[in-house]
Amino acid sequence: MGRGKIVIRRIDNCTSRQVTFSKRRKGLIKKAKELAILCDAQVGLVIFSSTGKLYEYANTSMKSVIERYNICKEDQQVTDPESEVKFWQREADILRQELQNLQENHRQLMGEQLYGLSIRNLQDLENQLELSLQGVRMKKEKILTDEIQELDRKGNIIHQENVELYKKVKISFNKKTHNYTNRSTAQLIPQQLNTHLFNFRMVFVEEENIHRHYFNFSYASLNKNSIVRPQAVQVQQNECVKS
Repeated sequence: MGRGKIVIRRIDNCTSRQVTFSKRRKGLIKKAKELAILCDAQVGLVIFSSTGKLYEYANTSMKSVIERYNICKEDQQVTDPESEVKFWQREADILRQELQNLQENHRQLMGEQLYGLSIRNLQDLENQLELSLQGVRMKKEKILTDEIQELDRKGNIIHQENVELYKKVKISFNKKTHNYTNRSTAQLIPQQLNTHLFNFRMVFVEEENIHRHYFNFSYASLNKNSIVRPQAVQVQQNECVKS
């Protein structure tokens, strides 16, 4: 005598229900594996028990199965004009609500429409403003620091260029002085020549604080009375000849 037909309905006994769930879950997963292997199908299976426990199976990966499902669902919505209209209406409603929230948040950040806010909401708004102000200050300080470093770098370059220029001018001056010197006038020229070459000032202006840093680079002044010009030497020689 064969087994009678089983009525498909909820099992009242909790223990029997859990045992039946465990057996049929294993059988369902086995059938899903066989279907994937025999038919080369992409299979994804998601099961939640009555207690909320998750069981899943996918022959590739559950993520790829869900992504493929979403793509097919979107394609079906596009092919159906009525579904497409409803879809874009929902998207427009969502974007409209987001825009309204952003506008309200912006007005609150500007100190407007603060009525109805609780102490907690006002405290959160104050903290948000403090964080925004801190970020602005950090960005401003970074820009000022970069500009000051760039000015310092340019100042060092100019300083080195002036040092090299000073050396070149000094060498040129010594060569010209040697050409102007002879035995009769050697005693009239001082052994040390004070050369006035450069006196420049670089001003670094720091924005906001209006601090000015001066970098002065000076050389000794030229003693005009210590240089004997060729005209003066010629006049003295003529006076000696006349005498």
